Amino acid sequence: MSDFTIKALTAETFDDFAALVERNKGMFAGCWCTKFHPDCAEKGQSAEGNRALKQRLVAEGIAHAALVYDGDRAVAWAEYGSPEELPNIHHRKEYVATAERLPDYRVTCILVERGLRGQGLAAIALRGAVELIAQAGGGLVEGYPHDTGGVRKKNSSFLYNGTRTMYEREGFTYDRPKGQGNCVMVREVAPNMRD
Repeated sequence: MSDFTIKALTAETFDDFAALVERNKGMFAGCWCTKFHPDCAEKGQSAEGNRALKQRLVAEGIAHAALVYDGDRAVAWAEYGSPEELPNIHHRKEYVATAERLPDYRVTCILVERGLRGQGLAAIALRGAVELIAQAGGGLVEGYPHDTGGVRKKNSSFLYNGTRTMYEREGFTYDRPKGQGNCVMVREVAPNMRD
């Protein structure tokens, strides 16, 4: 396996992210990973509108992700952000009813390029998100992976946020169920402020 690097999604790396999304047909019906962002007039109108919305949010500094690079090509990513940036999680009503407190950050979506899945890139993307969160000051981080009971699925394309097993390997602990087949995983991330 080659060496992978992590870069934050920024205005400067947006074109690399866009190329990854375009190679994967806009992700999940042209969503461009805007599903979990707040509702607005631009959202959900078209794939082009979602792309423009994502680019605007990135430029405004209110959309975050860890991009995994193989050389100069982005091949995976993990979206993260505050609950204010990413309020529209699945099973939200149940989540709110069972939450003792909101996290500082959420990891809401992980995408690995088709043809490269099954090589551990989702875990690298999650690790990259945790590293970027640590650099931003750390805090309580939640993820909402699929709880597959440790069974690896042949078709992993529906696993938009990885599996419970992967999160456990990355230092997260199980908190509670969330909807059918999903769960809340938590990890306290210490600050790692770089100069």
